[in-house]
Amino acid sequence: MGRLFLRCVFAAAVFLCARTGFAQAGDEAALLRELRNGAVVLMRHAQTVPGVGDPPGWKLERCETQRNLAPVGIEHAKRIGQWFKAQQLRVSAVRSSPWCRTRDTAMLAFGRHDDWPALSNIFEDRSGADAQAAAVKRYIDGVKPGELVVLVSHGSTIGHIVPGAGGLASGESVVVRRAAQAGAAPIVLGRLTIP
Repeated sequence: MGRLFLRCVFAAAVFLCARTGFAQAGDEAALLRELRNGAVVLMRHAQTVPGVGDPPGWKLERCETQRNLAPVGIEHAKRIGQWFKAQQLRVSAVRSSPWCRTRDTAMLAFGRHDDWPALSNIFEDRSGADAQAAAVKRYIDGVKPGELVVLVSHGSTIGHIVPGAGGLASGESVVVRRAAQAGAAPIVLGRLTIP
């Protein structure tokens, strides 16, 4: 299955991020406990074919016009799902951006997804970014203890929802839970990278 990579440093009993390579056993166990107790996994889609953004004239309803998963991304998404199964993590819900690369990542990893416009890519159009982030934060605030939810989106969108979570690699996730105050940025528990 490969070794779980985490990027975490303890701060006020909350994991904050800094690359450390292989996780120490305690860090891996701590994040797995958080996942088993209920959390939200904000995952960037798996690796795509080369490019930035989508090709000119792309259409949301036509996958062939978008930048889609590369073969390596397809295999990575499958490994992500295998890792969740191997860890016996039961995912309550899977939501994805309506872009084909996020849908495909979710389907390959978890076998299901629900499109959610709040997770849409803000790379080219940030006009609705604040409203999208607010909707996702409200959703995270409503996740019940014990539920494990996966939200598959785009790096730019996740970085806007969780300040400081920018720079996620393809297929990498930031694991969060509800904020102490409604509407605030979610509490970051750690980063999850499944090779």
